[in-house]
Amino acid sequence: MPWKEVSRMSLRKEFIMLYNQPGINKSALCRRFGISRKTGLKWIRRYRETGDKGLIDQSRKPHHSPNKTNHEMEQHILTLRDDTGWGGRKLHRRLSDLGYRNIPQPSSISSILKRNGRIISTPSSEHQTWQRFEHEAPNQLWQMDFKGHFAMQQGRCHALTVLDDHSRFSLCLQACGDEKGNTVKAQLIHTFERYGLPERMTMDNGSPWGSDQQHRYTPLTVWLIRLGIRVSHSRPYHPQTQGKDERFHRTLKDELLRRHTFMNLIDCQYHFNRWRDVYNLERPHEALRLEVPVSRYQPSPRRFPETLPPIEYASNGYVRKVQDKGAIYFKGNIFRISKAFKGHPVSLQPTQTDGVFMVYFCHHKITEIDLNKPV
Repeated sequence: MPWKEVSRMSLRKEFIMLYNQPGINKSALCRRFGISRKTGLKWIRRYRETGDKGLIDQSRKPHHSPNKTNHEMEQHILTLRDDTGWGGRKLHRRLSDLGYRNIPQPSSISSILKRNGRIISTPSSEHQTWQRFEHEAPNQLWQMDFKGHFAMQQGRCHALTVLDDHSRFSLCLQACGDEKGNTVKAQLIHTFERYGLPERMTMDNGSPWGSDQQHRYTPLTVWLIRLGIRVSHSRPYHPQTQGKDERFHRTLKDELLRRHTFMNLIDCQYHFNRWRDVYNLERPHEALRLEVPVSRYQPSPRRFPETLPPIEYASNGYVRKVQDKGAIYFKGNIFRISKAFKGHPVSLQPTQTDGVFMVYFCHHKITEIDLNKPV
């Protein structure tokens, strides 16, 4: 995907931070970002020589400089707070990352914010310790969902979000006009081309993911399974299964959506891109010990295939094609599978129980059928 002018600076920064991850396949990363290795090395050299200044095409006056006076530091703290809405610890870490010295302690920064009317009291969440579970490595699990749609001046925006469970890295933040499967698929293709394929994806119980026990699969989830991605759904009425993405939604709302009125999807996406860059590359994350998400993320080595490989099954099963109404014919009986698999072959694998078969699509178990029970 070639770099667009509107996001060139941020994409260069993201590329460099991923490039510096240990064990990264540098040639593959350049291909993912749609640039040659020569161009990638040019930006690496410039960044190492002059930092962020080396990533811009034209020189400009810096917005900040280290070692300001106490008054200037306080003003910068207030400006950064107004831009981000962050608390004392995040602001302290961000100032340190920017190269400042003699930074006030987080508690002093909180006092500055309270003294200047930015906060009424220190948020209790900054002092709470939470038990968290995360996967051991990037791309083991991606969480995907839509942020509840909201009004713009022209129409409504449905924000599609995809988050890496291990690093909290925001892989996709897209302003969509609807929540249809083809819309999601188009955005996932861009995401897969950039970051590769995850091992598993989890999503909610609604359109276009699959809504209930009788409609567990959709063309979108069938496509994901076809790509070799394991698909799972959150438990109904248990949004904590998608906890990290839900928390991402709250952060998005607090730091961006409440602060802006958007004209249309183009305007919304422009602000999404800018905020996502801050979230991934600059915003210290409490759950990551105040590191930024990109510091813990690496693109997946599993590349998105231009063409899907043929579906093949082991010879010890029975292969049947799913018919138009989502059914298969097996040993004189008709079994309902799902319309989502229409036209695809499935494999019936025998179990240790006579007459009981497990039905698989690719690597994924769909259901179980029992010839001993009346259909």
